[in-house]
Amino acid sequence: MSQQSTPTAVQQSQNSLPGLVSVKQLVKIYGAGDTRVVALDGVTVDFHQGSFTAVMGPSGSGKSTLMHCLAGLDKPTSGQVSVAGASLETLDDNHLTELRRDQVGFIFQAFNLLPTHTARQNIVLPLDLAGKRPDPTLFDTIVASLGLQGRLDHLPSQMSGGEQQRVAVARALITQPAVVVADEPTGALDSTNSARLLAYLRDAATKGQTIIMVTHDPKAASYADRALILSDGHIVEDIDDPDADKVLAATRRLGGE
Repeated sequence: MSQQSTPTAVQQSQNSLPGLVSVKQLVKIYGAGDTRVVALDGVTVDFHQGSFTAVMGPSGSGKSTLMHCLAGLDKPTSGQVSVAGASLETLDDNHLTELRRDQVGFIFQAFNLLPTHTARQNIVLPLDLAGKRPDPTLFDTIVASLGLQGRLDHLPSQMSGGEQQRVAVARALITQPAVVVADEPTGALDSTNSARLLAYLRDAATKGQTIIMVTHDPKAASYADRALILSDGHIVEDIDDPDADKVLAATRRLGGE
C-alpha cells in the first residue's frame, strides 16, 4: 500500500544527511493489558532544514503523538528523537526545557493563551521567559502577516477563536525557532486567514525554518513540499510535492478520515 515519489537530486542529497529533526524506530505505547494502545510502532523519518512537511492520517493514526514526541512534550516508550543534533532522551528536564524554548515553536490546537495577558503579551511571552526582547521588525512582520495589528491590546476573552489561534501562531514564531511543530494550525481559521498563515509558513521554510504540520485538510497539505500519511502508528505513504488530489487519493486508500 506504500507509495513514494521518485526523489529529486536535491532530495537524494538531503536524504544522505541527518535531518534537523530525526526519528529512529520510535515506539509509543499507552496503557497496558486490555487498555494497551500502540500509538507509534517503529516510525523512522528525517525532517531536513528548510522543509515543510504535512503529517496526515485518520483519527488514531498516531500523528498527534508523533508531533508531541518531536517537540519533546511526550516521552517515547522506545526509539530516538533528535532535534538540532540533541538526542531528547539524553536530556534532563532543564535542558529539555531549554531546547524547547530555544529551538522548537509549538502551535497548539487548543491555543493555550494566558487569559490575563493581552495578545501582545502572549506573543512575546516566550521571549520574556528567556530574558530576551523581541526584534521589533520581526514582531511587526509576524503581526501584519497574521492580520493582528488591531488586536494586540485585547485579552483572549475579547477575541474570536480564529484570532486566538493567530496569536498562538505568532507566539510560536516570534522566537525564530529552528523547528515549528503545528497541530492543526488552520483548524479555527477562515479560508482567507488559513491561506495567509500557510503562505507564511511556506515562506518561513524557504528561509530555513523546518515546518512540521498536522492537518486533515488536503488544501493545507498542498502548501507543503512533502506529506506523510500515517495509519495505525506507521508511515504508509511519503508523498513529494503533494497537491490536494494526491492527498485525497492517499486518504481514500485508507478509507478516508
